[in-house]
Amino acid sequence: MFKGLCRLTGVVALICSTFSHVLWADSDTQVYTGNLGKMPIVLEVNLNSGEGRYFYQKYRQDLILSGTREGELLVMSEGADEDEHRPIFRLQPKPQGWSGEWTNAKGKVLKVELQPARLAPLTGDNLPYLTQLHDKLPYEFLRLQGLKLSKGQTENFMGYTLQWWSEPLSGVQLFEVVSGYSVQVRQRINQRLMARLWQGVGDTLGCTVDGRPGSYSQTSQPVFMSQSVMSAFTSTDFYCGGLHPNQDNETLNFDAKTGKVLTLDDVLWVGQGKPAHFEEGTDEYSSQPYPTYSEYRTKELAPWLVAQLLKRYPKEMTIKPAIEEGDCIYNDDQPWGYPLWHFTENGLKLEPSFIHAAAVCRDTAWSVLPYSLVKQHPGGVALQLP
Repeated sequence: MFKGLCRLTGVVALICSTFSHVLWADSDTQVYTGNLGKMPIVLEVNLNSGEGRYFYQKYRQDLILSGTREGELLVMSEGADEDEHRPIFRLQPKPQGWSGEWTNAKGKVLKVELQPARLAPLTGDNLPYLTQLHDKLPYEFLRLQGLKLSKGQTENFMGYTLQWWSEPLSGVQLFEVVSGYSVQVRQRINQRLMARLWQGVGDTLGCTVDGRPGSYSQTSQPVFMSQSVMSAFTSTDFYCGGLHPNQDNETLNFDAKTGKVLTLDDVLWVGQGKPAHFEEGTDEYSSQPYPTYSEYRTKELAPWLVAQLLKRYPKEMTIKPAIEEGDCIYNDDQPWGYPLWHFTENGLKLEPSFIHAAAVCRDTAWSVLPYSLVKQHPGGVALQLP
């Protein structure tokens, strides 16, 4: 079990004790470690704009910075623009980093010393998600470094044993599969589940409103498990700025024979030619360019889904002639181009996509495509559907 960023386990390993001189740098944005007074901090700043953020390693929650360059001097204000009497960083460059002072409205002055962040090279069997953070987003990697997971309850779900884990600082929790599948399959599935847990930890700690910590709550649960397929569901309620709070749902669907993540097109394909495989944000796993894929989703899949759902659920899909405010328009293609989905005992459960203001419209307990229909339009992965 991957318990923390400084422990070696059977799933992942991050070596934290011996740091080499591997330095991450971007042409504009730099990451530094050091001290504000006696408190260790990690700071990220765009040296052209002066915009940035930092966190105390004790708390790991973002504090937003906005600033300017005054010659060589870097001056940054902490907090929201509308706040009066904001704390100020005044930093001078030094051969390796920055040195200066932090001053608050009450006149308190603390010394600041910063040096470029240096990350240890990763060795061993690492969680891919954390490897990506290490290589591309060192600020986020350093935020998670040193955190450990707490072991929770063991659960039996549909004949499979699950072990729950939580991260105490953020409160985020998720489970691992500990029995029922082969070791190799469990390892692949658990890598993705633990990646989602750590992503939730980072999102929680990085959520800010007007320069201060925002509100972020994430819950997860298994929804279906069999010898052929598996689904897990995550729901997130958050407010990290903007006009309104947000609510977002997400599913992880797996081929239980291989442990690989399944997209809807791996399971169901109604287009011409070879089924596509497109994972958002992971081009290396995608079989075709996004514009081509988007064309299929909006011009072929969405109309087909609407036709099938109208045939099976005419009452639920049909809107009133005079549309009232708050009505959920289901017999339109738009909500069905990129539906959320997961496996059930009877078929594929589809959740239409609606904007936050119409989030209540996503709650469609009835929108299930029976496996008898899905099997007539197989996707790109050979599956033994229930």
